[in-house]
Amino acid sequence: MPQSSSNSSVVVKIVNESGNPLPAYATEGSAGMDLCAHLHESVVLAPLERKLIPTGLFIELPTGYEAQIRPRSGLALKQGITCLNSPGTIDADYRGEIGVILINLSNEIQVLNSGDRIAQMVIAPVTQISWEPTAALTPTNRGTGGFGSTGK
Repeated sequence: MPQSSSNSSVVVKIVNESGNPLPAYATEGSAGMDLCAHLHESVVLAPLERKLIPTGLFIELPTGYEAQIRPRSGLALKQGITCLNSPGTIDADYRGEIGVILINLSNEIQVLNSGDRIAQMVIAPVTQISWEPTAALTPTNRGTGGFGSTGK
């Protein structure tokens, strides 16, 4: 069972080798915490180029939780930079450095500097399932209707 403080928050161990402040919630209602780049020199992202950007952060999530790495909306809107695999998933048993795969979807070269806020991290509970093999599924009104089948 995860350790939690008196306000029901989950305790997550973190090693910070970046020199940047620890990720923190910007407001009381925030779901995500900004992650910053940990770079020894600036990184240039050409249009449509992707790179793995280190954060200098290592975490130990309690069993039953994951960290989701998501784009920052301001970075996407203003610079055209987003996370390529979104959301990225960090499993509870991963102990390596958190890295963020960024891609430049703009038409201009973009430069990232150490300390730049590059993504956000959301901690979420995980549900693991057990498969129940069956010969048929329960019918629904939608049936097999896929993409666009429910209208605009």
